Amino acid sequence: MTPWFRRSTPLLVVLGSLSVSAPARAQDVAAAEELFNRGLADMEAGRYETGCKALAESEQLDPQPGTLFTLAMCEARWGRVATAVTQLGNYLAWVDRMPPALRARQGKRPEAARSERDRLSPRVPRLALSLPAGAPAGTVVTRNGNTLGAAALGVALPVDPGEHRLSTQAPGGPVWEQTITLAEGETRTLTLEIKEAPASDAPAPPPPPTSTPALEAATQPTTPESPAAPDASTTPGGRRTAAYVAGGVGAAGIVLGGVMGALVLGQKAAVDKHCGSAIGASDEKACDATGVNAASSGNTMALISTIGFGVGLAGLGAAAVLYWTEPKPAGPATSAAPRWVSAGVLQVGPTGAVVGAQGSF
Repeated sequence: MTPWFRRSTPLLVVLGSLSVSAPARAQDVAAAEELFNRGLADMEAGRYETGCKALAESEQLDPQPGTLFTLAMCEARWGRVATAVTQLGNYLAWVDRMPPALRARQGKRPEAARSERDRLSPRVPRLALSLPAGAPAGTVVTRNGNTLGAAALGVALPVDPGEHRLSTQAPGGPVWEQTITLAEGETRTLTLEIKEAPASDAPAPPPPPTSTPALEAATQPTTPESPAAPDASTTPGGRRTAAYVAGGVGAAGIVLGGVMGALVLGQKAAVDKHCGSAIGASDEKACDATGVNAASSGNTMALISTIGFGVGLAGLGAAAVLYWTEPKPAGPATSAAPRWVSAGVLQVGPTGAVVGAQGSF
């Protein structure tokens, strides 16, 4: 192992004097050391691909300036000059941030890094990619699987020599791909192609057939007209239902009127006992408190009784009209019992009278 590629001493690792990142964990330091030794051995044996990958992973686990310098030299030997120039610049920027005492420990590495960067820079290829005029908004451009932003288009960017995979994809369209190869020091400008989204495959609707009014009338299929739905209020079932509803309202009104009438009779008896001569008053309209309450309640009940009889008679009358005028159903005539209704006083007894309606429906 030559001094050019030797990593920092264990003392520097412990002190963390050559690292600008936080100290790595012990297991990461051990893994990084092992990967560095394997990578360096592969690099010196000419196995640059495996050696550079091992050195890059070691640098990720435990960043050290010595590892970064060695990785840059490996990339240069592998022919990845653009990557090597970038890593050499990162190493020199790291060294410039070191205190003078620590910078002196790097020995001749900084001088070798500057010399190698100056030698490789003219050999770095550059590639400028752009989209054609009128490219759909949102078109994605990739280079070697990495997406390029809008700011990177049209700019001659440094790339490594060799093969590069390019692709574009418009929104909703298929992927267009192309592979190009660049030599060291070559600069190329390339306008990429785009495959736009295919048009809809749905067939256009056929034009409507032309015909004359007479032909349309002759070819129009004839269908029998559907009979109009009968009005529910004119059908036998509908009128009968309406008659039953009206009859029920009428019967309820008669019952209410009868009940209130009976209660009025009771209040009148109370008035007779608590007014006029019954309480020793010369004025027949003079009443005590009980008589006044009975007279007031009786007036209210009498009004309700009158309204109830009125509603009841009206309801029964409407029910009778609806029922008697119900249309006869089609079919052979059948004998039916006569329909009749009667409203009035149904029963009189010692305690009062029963008022209501009776009949045959």
